[in-house]
Amino acid sequence: MVLITYDVSTTSPEGRKRLRLVAKQCVNHGQRVQNSVFECMLDPGQFQTLKSKLEKIIDEDEDSLRFYNLGSNWNNRIQHVGAKKTYDPEGPMII
Repeated sequence: MVLITYDVSTTSPEGRKRLRLVAKQCVNHGQRVQNSVFECMLDPGQFQTLKSKLEKIIDEDEDSLRFYNLGSNWNNRIQHVGAKKTYDPEGPMII
């Protein structure tokens, strides 16, 4: 389990495009749990591929990416309180 967070500057049309591209890549690999936060079940190869794609999209002078590797014992590291029901990341993904 990898938690991916991002902050992309949207003050320009280019920034808004980067934001859409980052979000699209994350949606293709995981579940959005907050506006700019995704939980992704990735093996090491998938993680490196996604990380590389995201790094190519962002502008390192204006944007940021954070990757939190929660490991295989992730279910003991995530607690949810409040709105938006949680989901089973190891269950079937319905698109």
